[in-house]
Amino acid sequence: MFRNRDSDKVRIEQATAADITALSDLLSVLFSQEEEFTPNAQAQHLGLARIIGNPDIGVVLVARQGNHIVGMTNLLFTISTALGDKVALLEDMVVLPACRGTGIGTMLLSAAISFARMQGCQRITLLTDRCNAAAQWFYAKQGFVVSSMVPMRLSLA
Repeated sequence: MFRNRDSDKVRIEQATAADITALSDLLSVLFSQEEEFTPNAQAQHLGLARIIGNPDIGVVLVARQGNHIVGMTNLLFTISTALGDKVALLEDMVVLPACRGTGIGTMLLSAAISFARMQGCQRITLLTDRCNAAAQWFYAKQGFVVSSMVPMRLSLA
């Protein structure tokens, strides 16, 4: 019989400044998997620190299992120039390879959607690789639709 110990449970929480090193390591996993993508990792890490330091800019959510971060996502908040609505941009979602297929990505996305709604956002936009069929399928399953302005969006209204 399987027993789910407290240390096995996944919790979704807002990241803190103490999480920056673990988040940088997690993003390195993402960067290493994208063959044609050569990001400025240092700028990305500074961006996460900036978001964590200013909740008006956005939020970084982490999935913790015990004391380990096993996944993360971040939202940026902005005002749509076209409609004047507050919107959230879902930037990155990363789950450790060993934890994929366990529902952590869905938990992170659900938490991000709830957080965006609480902030008064009218929709979430997502910029994702059109060639990443698995990501496209995952987000479509969660209700995101292809948009003419951005690759995918989810209405929250």
